[in-house]
Amino acid sequence: MQNILENSAGILLLLLLIITFVQSSLEKITDWKGNISWLREHFSGTFMQHLIPFSVALILALEIIAGVLCIWGVFDIALYNDRACAFYGAVLCSFTLLLLLFGQRIARDYDGARGIVIYLIPSVFAVYLLQ
Repeated sequence: MQNILENSAGILLLLLLIITFVQSSLEKITDWKGNISWLREHFSGTFMQHLIPFSVALILALEIIAGVLCIWGVFDIALYNDRACAFYGAVLCSFTLLLLLFGQRIARDYDGARGIVIYLIPSVFAVYLLQ
């Protein structure tokens, strides 16, 4: 219990990242065709339009790995006060969000980019707290 109390801010940020990335990966898995269709339209006229299935698969893999690392990290913190896995999960979440931000900027979707930054800020803060 002491480990949880001492790391409560980091754990809360990890829970935010877990919810974000696990939900996002589940949405991609359950509606693959819908996501691909929407993104093809979203990126039409950009160099990304031909990379959509590969890009979605890459982001999906990163989201799953990041989510698992964050889940594992919560347990490692709670049981062993070990923050290494949580740190790597937060770093991977931040990297994935930067890739998503890059995509939104390529699509010139500035509102979408702003929405990603809202998630990026706590993700980077989690990296800071967990290092």
